[in-house]
Amino acid sequence: MSTPPDDPTTTPASRAPGGDAPPPAAGARTPPPGPAEEERLTIAESPEPGRLGGIPMAPRTATTGFGQYVTEWAKRIRYGESGVLPVVAGLILLVIIFQVQDSVFLSAGNLTNLLVQGSVFVMLGMAEVWVLILGEIDLSAGYNAGVGAVITAILASTQHNLPWWLAIIIGMLATAAIGAVWGILVIRLHLPSFVVTLAGLLGLEGVLLYLTNQYGNGGTIRITSSVLNDLTNGNLSPTAGWIVAVVSVVLFGALTITRDGRRRGSGLVAPPLSISILKVVGVAAAAVALVLVCNTNRGLLVPLEGVPYVVLIVAGFLVVYTFILGRTRFGRYMYAIGGNAEAARRGGVSLGWNRLWAFTLTGFTAGAAGIIYASRLGSISNNIDGGQLVLYAVAAAVIGGASLFGGRGKMVHALLGGLVIATIYNGMGLLGLAASYQYMVTALVLLAAVTIDALARRGRIAS
Repeated sequence: MSTPPDDPTTTPASRAPGGDAPPPAAGARTPPPGPAEEERLTIAESPEPGRLGGIPMAPRTATTGFGQYVTEWAKRIRYGESGVLPVVAGLILLVIIFQVQDSVFLSAGNLTNLLVQGSVFVMLGMAEVWVLILGEIDLSAGYNAGVGAVITAILASTQHNLPWWLAIIIGMLATAAIGAVWGILVIRLHLPSFVVTLAGLLGLEGVLLYLTNQYGNGGTIRITSSVLNDLTNGNLSPTAGWIVAVVSVVLFGALTITRDGRRRGSGLVAPPLSISILKVVGVAAAAVALVLVCNTNRGLLVPLEGVPYVVLIVAGFLVVYTFILGRTRFGRYMYAIGGNAEAARRGGVSLGWNRLWAFTLTGFTAGAAGIIYASRLGSISNNIDGGQLVLYAVAAAVIGGASLFGGRGKMVHALLGGLVIATIYNGMGLLGLAASYQYMVTALVLLAAVTIDALARRGRIAS
């Protein structure tokens, strides 16, 4: 992977006459030589042992038994690495509160509706995770999602009559290109991503208004493709739902046990076999519960049952993105840059290209979220509140556990945070509370999440 030559953030240190690099200063880190320099930086090659991006971490060693693994897990919590425990506890608390207030909350129909409502929040949260890991932000994601939905709806309409899949591809590529433009401005001109994407928010709102007024009827463009409408309104058959669940659990179990076994055999950090089996059992229980709930007939006049297609779409993005972040060189570089960009640069990581790809993936994922949003409503109009959507996107990522300071975040954080926001939105709607209360409660939850993140960060540094 080559580095843009005019990107000062990625250009190596100046060389002495004759082509030889000057001797490094005392304590400086010498960039590794050779064409494979980008493959040399891993998490283990952080500036100091036991630190990730200069932040102290709890010592981790290869575990051999269940008790030792639990001890190490408790130690990491004490060092501020509580993981998803706070958000899971908060989600359970919200579910209990809303169920006590209204027994309809845990009904099969409402839970399935909650999953569909939360899909947009989850997808936008995953879009935001890409840049949050770098310590950046994209405030234009909400309106970028709307632009992607408008382009897809226009191309799939009877006026242009493109195939639904081609319309989706073009719409998502357009939003990816917009994200790439923000990345280029941030990287080349060294502009703050906050300012660049704030300008993008305003500009894309204008683009959205222009397109909907130009091609819509009264500012609204209807989704005429039945396939696009079924992305959120269609369902798998009950049998197909069970087949997908069984295949998914078997694949997850095989990959988890094989991977952990290989790491244990190599003497690397890995949970014992009992923990690996517990993970598989937990995923299997969640899959069974999901299929049982969604396969319950929730129709009033006609039968309505099955897992919504949008659940599979979100799950697909979650699996692919989790693999990219956790199992590829690009993912390791993302965390290294977010933790300590200078250390990553000295280790040979291309800051420019990797940051550019992160902004591009943010735009690409936002486009997918916009298409899901339009599919759920059956149309896309000029009254879409992209500002509110991007605030929910950032809130979903941060509430779930991603850090605003960079260097930490996973796609599962966006999933959990999106479910929290959807739970608040859905539960307060059932109770008939005004939107003002929804905003205030979401603000309090977001403030609590940011406070926990800041305190955990201080705890890690103090340790």
